[in-house]
Amino acid sequence: MKAVQVQTFGGPEVLTVVDLPVPKPAAGQVLITTEAIGVGGVDVLRRNGTLAAYGETAGHILGSEVAGLVTAVGDGVDTAWVGQRVWALTDGTGGYAEQAVVADTALVPLPEGLSGVDAVTLGSSGMVAHFALRHGHFTGGESVLVRGAAGGIGVMAVQLAVRGGASAVAVTTSSAERGDRLRKLGATHVLDRVGAGDADAPAGYDIVFDIVAGADLPSFFTKLVPNGRMVVVGAMAGFPAPDFAMPMIAAFRKSLSFITFSADTVPVADQRAGTAEVFAAAGRGELEAVVHEVLPLEEAVLAHQKVEAGEVFGRIALTPSS
Repeated sequence: MKAVQVQTFGGPEVLTVVDLPVPKPAAGQVLITTEAIGVGGVDVLRRNGTLAAYGETAGHILGSEVAGLVTAVGDGVDTAWVGQRVWALTDGTGGYAEQAVVADTALVPLPEGLSGVDAVTLGSSGMVAHFALRHGHFTGGESVLVRGAAGGIGVMAVQLAVRGGASAVAVTTSSAERGDRLRKLGATHVLDRVGAGDADAPAGYDIVFDIVAGADLPSFFTKLVPNGRMVVVGAMAGFPAPDFAMPMIAAFRKSLSFITFSADTVPVADQRAGTAEVFAAAGRGELEAVVHEVLPLEEAVLAHQKVEAGEVFGRIALTPSS
């Protein structure tokens, strides 16, 4: 089978297409012949070595999200899964391949009419945004600022905040064109990357939902109202400086909170239920799968170049050529 490996940590060019034996599912696993493979910001962090401290190693196959057809099962797995179209998270690797092995506990059946490309566009991004908003104790009537809203998680956070009854949903983005597209998804205010540019935007927000992090993160503490929460779900601009929380400490009387969120802390059964609800909401027309582009698996390098260049609005999906 064709697969894409990270030969060594570095830029997109370290991704290499290789021929490997088709993996065999072990006990509790299934083999999926992939129809679509999600490309996300976390893949970039795994490829460039940012996550090496968390156990990522060079020489592995990227890819944490796939959709496709179950073609084989391991011991102890219900054979009724064979022939079903499913979505699944891998254990963090193995998805950039024509066949992928995943745990049977990770499987979510695809609803009738939902394409594999839409599934990997909605799946992990929608699930992460859903649980991150819950982790930040978001409730209807509160205001939300989504920092870095044009990416996969960002566009889902915007839609879910709107669907959840937010009083205002502001976004930071890099262009007027992207701002217009985010307004069509429900954003009420469009700001530039430093959180300015709209005189009618709220002076403060109950939640700052941040996928970017980086050196500018501390300045967004000033965007929070008393009892406001900053929820960080990514670090696409890298980690902030060690003293990043000083503006929050300086505003001690506002009782601000800084919260990190990883879907790794969500029980697998809850992940599956959350993803199934995202799929169902999309089927009802309540959520939109925002697909930037579909590329062949062999063009994973190009996909990563586009992500790093900030060209992607929504998600890129890879599809095997076979």
